[in-house]
Amino acid sequence: MDRRQAYLAIWLVLLTAAQSAALLAVYRVFVQTRTGQAVDTISLTANQIGRDELEGPVTLVLNAMSVVSLALVTALVFFIAAIRRRYLLAVVAIVIIVGANVTTQLLKLRGLRPDYGIDPDRVTVGNTLPSGHTTIAASVAIAFILVLPRALSGPGTIAVAVWSAFAGVATLAAGWHRPSDAVAAFLVAGVWASAACLLLVPSLPRSGLDPPARGLGWAAGVLLGAGVAALIMAVLLLRLTHDVINWSIEDLSRSRLLVAYAGGASGIAGTACLVLGLVAATVPRMVPARP
Repeated sequence: MDRRQAYLAIWLVLLTAAQSAALLAVYRVFVQTRTGQAVDTISLTANQIGRDELEGPVTLVLNAMSVVSLALVTALVFFIAAIRRRYLLAVVAIVIIVGANVTTQLLKLRGLRPDYGIDPDRVTVGNTLPSGHTTIAASVAIAFILVLPRALSGPGTIAVAVWSAFAGVATLAAGWHRPSDAVAAFLVAGVWASAACLLLVPSLPRSGLDPPARGLGWAAGVLLGAGVAALIMAVLLLRLTHDVINWSIEDLSRSRLLVAYAGGASGIAGTACLVLGLVAATVPRMVPARP
């Protein structure tokens, strides 16, 4: 292993560890603590705002995600990689899709959600973190970023990032998931992306061969900038929601609910942009151009 390969391997290991730590922190705060559950529940309850207007596109996006559609998209990802003769990329992309979605289902089964009396209407549902629909969207988006040809890499990355972020926010708008569920789903997909890309390191060309592709550079910058901005906004808005966690939800004004709703949606969109931006920033160094 040369120096370039070693640096990339270290970066991927650090990225995997950081996203795993973030996933654990989300679970600890928003599932295991009363404060986190309260903030999450207020954001979820606020989805009544604009629900009628959003019902059409939200239902369309969420209903399109199923085991059958996931299998079809996985086959499409493999086909794109195969016609580009990027067979190892195809394997890595499929590992990310399968690994992320299986992990999400296992975490939902194994996760314990204490009952603090915050959300009695949903207490029988149990743990819902991470969101399965959001994991599908996130893992598929990452797979496409890996296999898209150079000519489509920039706009294609932005397109799949917007779609996956919308899918995550849609689970909140539909009342299916709390914001932390969708955030955790993106982190699960991100962990699998950085871990699976370690399989690519040994196959990377050594110095003196073709430089890595750069088509994703501007897309990565846009996503990382948008992600940081959205997460800062989420922190500020959810901080305001934290101030009213001891209030009855029925007593909260429309503006208070709107702040909580916007905070949750910003957290989901920000995490989506940040995770996919990190993937887009890493991929050009993992997939060198062909001669």
